[in-house]
Amino acid sequence: MAWETQIVVTGIGLISALGNLESTWYSLLEGKSGISWYQPFPELASQPLGLVGDIPTSLEKLTELVVSDSLQDAGLSKPMADCGVVIGSSRGSQATWEQLARGLGARELLCKVLGEKVHLNAQIIDSISEKFSPLLPPPIPLSTFPIAGLGDWLDTLPHQAALSVARQIGTSGPVLAPMAACATGIWALARGFELIQTGQCQQVLAGAVEAPITQLTLAGFDKMGALATTGSYPFDQNREGLVLGEGAAILVLESAKLALSRGVPIYGQLLGFGLSCDAHRVSAPHPEQRSAIAAVKQCLNRSHISTAQIDYIHAHGTATKLNDYYEAQLIKNLFPQGVAVSSTKGSTGHTLGASGALGAAFCLMALKDQRLPPCVGNKQPEFDLDLVRVSRQRKIRRLLCLSFGFGGQNAVAAISSVAT
Repeated sequence: MAWETQIVVTGIGLISALGNLESTWYSLLEGKSGISWYQPFPELASQPLGLVGDIPTSLEKLTELVVSDSLQDAGLSKPMADCGVVIGSSRGSQATWEQLARGLGARELLCKVLGEKVHLNAQIIDSISEKFSPLLPPPIPLSTFPIAGLGDWLDTLPHQAALSVARQIGTSGPVLAPMAACATGIWALARGFELIQTGQCQQVLAGAVEAPITQLTLAGFDKMGALATTGSYPFDQNREGLVLGEGAAILVLESAKLALSRGVPIYGQLLGFGLSCDAHRVSAPHPEQRSAIAAVKQCLNRSHISTAQIDYIHAHGTATKLNDYYEAQLIKNLFPQGVAVSSTKGSTGHTLGASGALGAAFCLMALKDQRLPPCVGNKQPEFDLDLVRVSRQRKIRRLLCLSFGFGGQNAVAAISSVAT
């Protein structure tokens, strides 16, 4: 592939429960986990979580830190007037909205929950709210919230992370904010790739940011029976479910020609992507896996590589019963010759929309160090896969990163060392 058509990664900003890019990567190689026990909300029981700090962090804080790290790593400085921005998040500012909802009084809350659901009239709602007001948390004055005016309220909308990055780097280039459940991170990289491929940008900050530790998110996954009770064990016989984790990863993408002219180190290149949707169920993959298979094949075809050329697969590996089963079958069917596989969610927790961006960053670090990360938490493998259970030193040239999200969102990225 000629330099003029290559799209490469020159900078990585990453934050997880194990720290920044360097500390996360080397802790991962040592088989360490950032998952621990927390009770961030008194209404909910303590549980294993992957927190960046001692208490849940904010989307804004994560975004600012990870952008600064990515720019520093790429040797770039602000302003970057023509830089594209593609930053996704599956949860966005949900924590702020939950906080706002708790500020509603009993009557307002009942109007929202009961009135709109069963069309109760105002007199009945007043009667119910009068009886149940003492049982509800006291309303918090809206004046105490950061949402003091229209501008602050707009900062909580779903595109918040992407727009805050645009302001942080001072760009007037295209700004996109994809949302594709747990496939968001790879979708963001694909959109950034296309901005450079089509000539709209020479540089793009692409990735995802997730601060998912909220009461509603925890309660929702718990109701689904998807949360683990002791830890994250991807592809293990005794896997229990996912462990939520905070995290962010932003990659600096640029044309290889520009990177060469800047004289900066290159982690690797993005070869291509495969994107599809099952259109089956909200919370379960299609049992025949036709769309997921199509996404892998699209990615390989667009990247002009074969299954035999893949040295490693960074699996989605959520440690849930269904995902791990179907993903293992997918890998076995498409890669009958065998390929090294691991999931890193046993170390970082499941960072939802950011997980694919973290996975891509780990693939690039594997290329840099020629070392495969282990599947932390896997003690008794259930599937006949070449699982990397202890970090391996080996020659690595081409890798795949897989993400499968709720709603049947499938995303696959092919990453390789730079061809000269």
